Amino acid sequence: MSHTPETLRVIQDEHMALSAMLQSVHLLIRRGPGDDRRAFFDTLRAMLFYIDEFPERLHHPKESNLLFPRVVRLAPQTMDVVQRLEQEHLRGEPAVRALQHLLLAWELLGEGRRPAFVQAFTDYMAFYREHMRLEETEILPVAQRCLTPADWQELDEAFAANRDPLTGRYPAAPEYEALFQRILRDAPAPVGLGA
Repeated sequence: MSHTPETLRVIQDEHMALSAMLQSVHLLIRRGPGDDRRAFFDTLRAMLFYIDEFPERLHHPKESNLLFPRVVRLAPQTMDVVQRLEQEHLRGEPAVRALQHLLLAWELLGEGRRPAFVQAFTDYMAFYREHMRLEETEILPVAQRCLTPADWQELDEAFAANRDPLTGRYPAAPEYEALFQRILRDAPAPVGLGA
């Protein structure tokens, strides 16, 4: 296949958006609450909600239910990698929920809870970056070589419906517009326009 299927572009765009979000969270944490604790914690909560809502509930299920089975069927040698990625998908949502809890503990119980959140987020960011790297180097190239035009047509239709506003290519569903605008306004670069 000579052209890049829409599915692969969507996955790569969503990976870039998530990488940017993780980097912005990291920068915000390094900056710390400063004088406006409420805005700081509100922004971090919104960013963690984005990670929970889009990658965990939209991106991963389509990979798990649509892409990975086709790749394994046509390239059985990918089974071990796919099993690892599936296990990581299962760990992703609980990990984000744990981060949300640790953030709340930091906010409500004070600076003594900050190190636990920072360490958990640092671990999560490293885990997620490695997860995306593995998908992009071990699965997507095999998919591009092995999948049929009929596979790509079905996948492209499903993945084109993804509406992650941070990719810039897919308009946000109306109920997410306020979330996107808030993150854009308050989060630091590379995602937002905040300090």
